[in-house]
Parts: sequence; structure tokens; C-alpha cells
Amino acid sequence: MPVDFLTEAQKRRYGQYPEEVSAVQLARHFHIDDIDRNLIAQRRGDANRLGFALQLVTVRFLGTFLANPIAVPEVVIAHVARQLAIADASCLPGYLDREPTRHAHRAEIRAVYGYQDFGTPWSLRLTRWLYLRVWLGHERPSLVFDQATAWRVERKVLLPGVTTLSRLVASVRERAANAARSPLEDPPRHAL
Repeated sequence: MPVDFLTEAQKRRYGQYPEEVSAVQLARHFHIDDIDRNLIAQRRGDANRLGFALQLVTVRFLGTFLANPIAVPEVVIAHVARQLAIADASCLPGYLDREPTRHAHRAEIRAVYGYQDFGTPWSLRLTRWLYLRVWLGHERPSLVFDQATAWRVERKVLLPGVTTLSRLVASVRERAANAARSPLEDPPRHAL
């Protein structure tokens, strides 16, 4: 089962910010609403408020938390800081001082906003969804991979690792291809 359908550049970009974040993306994905503000306001200090907010908008935009939560494009930092009325975003490195705080913030964001790990039942649901896409269409594997990445957005499922997702896509494509070779048989039940 070939799983090397992604380029090295695609693998590096997976779960990371793009080089440029457009004004449209800023408006659509990085807006802090009143519910967000109330939660963010519970943090002490500008560094914690800004760091918490950046983790929140990052998981919304990327579908994952970054290992370094402040490794965010400057344009995003400035946009979020403006919305929070934080005049000096240079305080942000202070957010890295306490690792337990960052982990607690991630856990709180997951709980309040309903983000879930990619595991049962989500891996089974995605497998079914992918199988139907592959069975009914003839998209190239990298497009199916991108569709799988987009699938999790509305379901608030955190991204699995790039290898996990590419193996899942390759496995589903292989099962669908094997089933297609036997045209008199229905698609295998275990795949649905």
C-alpha cells in the first residue's frame, strides 16, 4: 500500500501556518467573539491572555495545537492583540514561562469548545466517509487527504499525525480498489 503520495513540502505544511495569512483568512478564522472574550478575560496578565487567545484561534484554523504556541505569524499576533486591546504584544514570550499553564489552557479550550482527539468513533466515521468518496470518485490521493483534513473542521476533531492520516487514506484507497476488481460483489461491509 503506497503511502508516499504527499510531497515533502505538503508533509512540512501539515498542521502548520501558511507562510502568509490573508486578510480574508484573518477576518474569517481569527475573530474573537464575546464568548471568547469572557473566557480570555479570566487569564491574568497580557501574556497569558494573548497566549490563550492564540492557542484558541490556532486550533480553530489549523485543527491542532502547536508545540510552540507562540510560533504564529506576526500578522495573526497583531490581529488578535488588537482585538484584545493589548497595546504591546512583545509580552508574548512570557507565555512560555509556565508549561503547565499552556497545557491547562489547551485542556480548557478542548473542554469549553468541544474539541476531541482523533480516535474512536472519529477514525471509524472518517474511514466510512473516505471510503464513500473513494468508491464514488476518482480523486488523486493528495486531494482525498486534503478532503479528510477539511472533514474534521466542522466536527471539531483534532488532526492526527500526517503519517496516520496518509496511511488511512492509502488503506481506504487500497480496499476500494480491491473491491472494484470484483465487480459482482458489493463493497466489503467492514469498510463501511
